[in-house]
Amino acid sequence: MIDEDQVQKSLDWLVRNAEPAAKARATRTYLEEYRKSIKADLMAQKSGDALGAQERYAYSHPEYKAHLQTLRTAVEEDEKMRWLLVACEAKIECWRTMAANARAQGRI
Repeated sequence: MIDEDQVQKSLDWLVRNAEPAAKARATRTYLEEYRKSIKADLMAQKSGDALGAQERYAYSHPEYKAHLQTLRTAVEEDEKMRWLLVACEAKIECWRTMAANARAQGRI
């Protein structure tokens, strides 16, 4: 059974982690968009080559690969925060259902 103390802890977690969750999402979005700038800059270094060669150069460049590793970390953090939020919301929703059932049965 989920008690009110567990629900309160979930609510407290949601409030306490709103800013870190927002920052994780902002970082992820920024890195996803910045990846395009890195690719464009790297392709510009080979502007005389065919488009496919420019793209191959950009995707294989160490700077681009390093950025992908950073993006991977940001996505992992964002998803972790998202799933913790989902878990808190699910716990609260379960408690609400249990409380409603108890009221319907006259236990509250």
